[in-house]
Amino acid sequence: MSGDIDDRQFDRLLSFIGSEMDFESSFYNDAYLDRRITARMRRTDTDDYGAYKRLLEGDDGEREKLLDSLSINVTGFFRNPDAWEQLRSVLRELTAENDRVRLWSAPSADGREPYSAAMLALDDPQIDAGRVEITGTDINAEILREAREATYQTSQTTDIAEELAPLSDYAEYVEEDGDTFEVRDSVTDMVRFERHDLIRGDPKRDFDLVFCRNLLIYIDAEYKVPIFETIRGSLREGGYLMIGMTETLPTACRDAFEPVDKQHRIYRRV
Repeated sequence: MSGDIDDRQFDRLLSFIGSEMDFESSFYNDAYLDRRITARMRRTDTDDYGAYKRLLEGDDGEREKLLDSLSINVTGFFRNPDAWEQLRSVLRELTAENDRVRLWSAPSADGREPYSAAMLALDDPQIDAGRVEITGTDINAEILREAREATYQTSQTTDIAEELAPLSDYAEYVEEDGDTFEVRDSVTDMVRFERHDLIRGDPKRDFDLVFCRNLLIYIDAEYKVPIFETIRGSLREGGYLMIGMTETLPTACRDAFEPVDKQHRIYRRV
């Protein structure tokens, strides 16, 4: 198949996904979309984009599996531990100066990021965890259901005990049964989850700290600025932002945030 035909079929497939499956593919870069789509094509023994489009037209189950695959849900407890270590001083300061400290994890994927924030607050004697409220949001309803269940499995690719190593004693926060790890109520009670579209949704209000980590690397450049405008509108003056270790602020948004710890991607709203 020639490249031109392949490109046209890919474009038709994306158009179908947008119109019939209500997924805004234009928000994401083509390389990311192609990786996720071709992975589903391999799983379904589909040879080309045209054939996969025909499969989607007649298979609601495959539509759901593709939408789940396209959702960005790569995460882990205490991902990039050094960055979380630097966050301690921010949480200590916030809880020392405010009666209520509101954190937002967006997107929260399967919940391990907001639960990490709760565990860090509970584990550090200099952080007043009783003042911390955490909201996790994601566009994917199924991944939010998994987050609320708060149960995780060690597998060939995921070592939950290793992920929890930054804690002094993770058994205080997670109940372990073989390869299954269930987050305890003392942690889950600090976190609530809701559905929210970070690109198209309205800003939230008066958050003290927003995590937006490892999303921007998948997003098309023209949509990054609206995301940061939403985040800025959701932060109180002087509130903090933490992005992924390989990510940078869009040039148009840099005047809105000052670096607190540039190496670990922690910023403050100006």
